[in-house]
Amino acid sequence: MDALQLKLCDIQGRLFELSGAKQLPSAAFIRAFMTSDVAKALDSRYNRMQWMGEEYLLEEVKDASGDALSRAGEIFAADVLYWIGYVYRYWHYYSGEASAKILRQAPVNRMKRNYMMFHTMDPALAIEKLKEIDGQA
Repeated sequence: MDALQLKLCDIQGRLFELSGAKQLPSAAFIRAFMTSDVAKALDSRYNRMQWMGEEYLLEEVKDASGDALSRAGEIFAADVLYWIGYVYRYWHYYSGEASAKILRQAPVNRMKRNYMMFHTMDPALAIEKLKEIDGQA
């Protein structure tokens, strides 16, 4: 993992954290983001989105999501949101898988449920454990 990739993991973690600070329902936001054109752009080898800050990325996702983010829903704790965002982006660099595929393997509720157990692990180990859980589901 190079320095740029780790920086993008951090940006995505801060993006997810910001979604909570903006009172967006967490599960809906995460699903909207992980299946968005913004996530696809971040998945690409190089895209201008990779140089945008989390505020800009949040607005892009909100604009594309329409009413999906206006409904009520639980807002996860900031540390949970950051970890989920960070690990999802790390997962992409670790495996080369697209964000939408990662979301199917590790849905939002599974990530939230396993946060306490996995957040202190090395991200690669957490990803392997999450893949194991997906194989058992």
